[in-house]
This record gives sequence, C-alpha cells and structure tokens, in this order.
Amino acid sequence: MALPPPELRHHMRLAHRLDHIAPFQVMDILARARALEAVGRSIIHLEIGEPAEPTPEPIVEAGIAALAAGHHHYTTALGLPELRAAIAQHYRERHGVTVAPERVVVTPGSSGALILALGALADAGGEVLMADPGYPCNRHFAHFLDLVPRSLPVGPESAFQLNADLLQQHWTERVQAVLLASPSNPTGTAVDGPAMAAIAALCRARGAHLIVDEIYHELIYDPGFATALALDDGAFVINSFSKYFHMTGWRLGWLVAPEWALEGIERLAQNIFLAPSTPAQYAALAAFAPQTLQILDARKAEMKARRDYLVSAIGSLGFRVPVIPQGAFYVYADCSSLGLDSQALCTKLLDEAGVALTPGMDFGTHEAHRYVRLSYTVPLEQLREAVARMAACLGHQ
Repeated sequence: MALPPPELRHHMRLAHRLDHIAPFQVMDILARARALEAVGRSIIHLEIGEPAEPTPEPIVEAGIAALAAGHHHYTTALGLPELRAAIAQHYRERHGVTVAPERVVVTPGSSGALILALGALADAGGEVLMADPGYPCNRHFAHFLDLVPRSLPVGPESAFQLNADLLQQHWTERVQAVLLASPSNPTGTAVDGPAMAAIAALCRARGAHLIVDEIYHELIYDPGFATALALDDGAFVINSFSKYFHMTGWRLGWLVAPEWALEGIERLAQNIFLAPSTPAQYAALAAFAPQTLQILDARKAEMKARRDYLVSAIGSLGFRVPVIPQGAFYVYADCSSLGLDSQALCTKLLDEAGVALTPGMDFGTHEAHRYVRLSYTVPLEQLREAVARMAACLGHQ
C-alpha cells in the first residue's frame, strides 16, 4: 500500500499512551524458539504460561454440542445465567463462600475482567498500586485507561507480595485502587489470610478499592490461602478458565463484584465487548462437572510434583529460589551467581541448550536482571531433560 504524501505523514502517529505499553519479552523468546525448531532444533519450552495438556474432553464435547444445538448467538453482557450460577456454586462448594450469581460477571478472558474493574473503579490520573515484579499487562491496562500504575518493589522478604505496611509507606491521596495477584505471575507466591485481611482493611479505611487477581488460585498447593472473597466481601475478584481449567484459547474469565458496582460494570461490558463467547460459555458449564474436576485435580497434583522437582533440581545448577512458590506453575529463580544477567542467560540457554526461559525484565524493573521465570507446564520427563541440558550448558556435568 502506497504511503501518503510527505506533507501528510506528520499526522501518522500512534497515541502517546502506547509509549508506556511494552511488548512481551517472552514473545520474542518464543519467536526465536520457534525459529530454531523450524530448522530442526529440539526446544523445551519453559517460557510459556500455558498448560501443555489439552482442554479436558468433557469441556470440548460440551462446546461442540453447544454449536450443534445452535448456541452461537449473543448472551447478555454479564454472561450466561447458568454459567454465572455454576461459578457461584463452585465458590460455595470448593471455598465455603456464598456469592450471589448476580455478582458474577463472565468476561472475555481475565483481561476483560481487569479492564472492567479498572474502568469502573478508577478515574483518569488515579493511582493503582501493584507489585514489581508482576504481570506486565496489569500496568499496561492501567496506562491504557489513563491511570497511573505505581509498581512497588517487592522481594523475598515479603514473598514478592504487597503487604499493608508497604502500602502505607507508599500511599498518597491519589491512590484509588490496589491490585494484588495471588498467586502471582511470575513468582507463584500467594497472599495468606491475615495479610489479605490487613490489606482489605487498609483499603476500606483509605477509601480505595481492592482488586485481586486469582486466576491461579485453584492451583495453590499449600494450605492457608483463602480466596479474597472469604476475607472481604467488597473486594473485586478476577478469575479465569485458562489456567486450572485448561481453557486458554477459549478466552473466558470472570469478575466477582459488589452489587453496587454491577450496573456500571454492565454498561462498560455492553460497550467494550458486548458479550463473552457464547460457545465458550456453554463449554465452561462442563468445567464444573465432577468428572471434569477429577481430571483437573489429577493434573493439579502433577503440577505440584513438577514444582517440587524443579525447585530442588535447579538449586544444584546455581540458581537460588528465595521463596518456594505456593501456587501457579512458575518458579522465580535468582540467577545472579551464574555470572550473566537474566537476558543474557536466557539467550545462552536457548541457543546452546535448547531450553527457553523468560528473563525477569518482562515483569518489571526491580532487580529484574537477576531473576528468570521457569514455567513448569511441561511433563516431568521434559523438566528432567531441561535440567540435564542446562547442567551441561552451565558446566555442571
């Protein structure tokens, strides 16, 4: 396509908000890994935050049946009533928390839920406090909505999580929301009950909203980490069918919100995405069936075995895991003793060992050069092979 005349080209620019929205480093690594695979290299993917196992068959069958039955028209903006009721029932049966189905908003992925929450709760220029390291889209969505993300540096001393004391130190009158992720991407660490309650109390006292990303909550392996809804009925809780339920490509999530916010959230949903995917919603109804949960819980047990192996194995290679991840499927490991920063180390391991990791720079700036994220979404035998390859590359054989 021909470019317009030079005198008109000065009008061709993107919005300034994009200046703050960086690409995923991990996508560059994935592209490089795929290129190496295309020329015959064997690559073990520990960089991707996506379960290797397929969507459970009962969910797939339910999606096919929904299409065959003609369920491919719009639902309401807040989602299929039967699915909202099933999610509420899941909270009651699995977590002992009563949530009215009307408070459940089904969304196009958890990203849709976060956009709705931030868009409904914070005005332009308002500050949103979040952790560094953290999932990069959190700060990018805030910039997209003309908010001010303030990423607070966290480290092993707080299990890479925010706490009430840290929030108080950084609080200003412009803070409108606090965003937690429990468990967190990239660290896999979670916020325990007392810490969550203290943060919720601080937000109430300061007139700010608490938003909790719980998309990995069903993949917590250790006790003591309740859903935020058990501790603060006024919290805005985001979840997803992608991780525990193995439905990444179906693009379906949800938001639990207080009743007072639902009318505004519904207006936003109607205007931003109209409705979530109808076939995906019908498929997700099967996610809560007993036979599906049995499959998913067996996979969760396998994930825990992978975590236990990987945390132990990489210690012998010179990595240090300062906090054992309580959930998700990530290990955030300190690589500073290996003599390379995280970006250079990831490049070396990919090129020389055929093992793809993600450098800490994808998740923030606080000591990002010294950390890498390893994703244990591949089978245990591949993890063992990855460790053997890294050992050879790093001179441990």
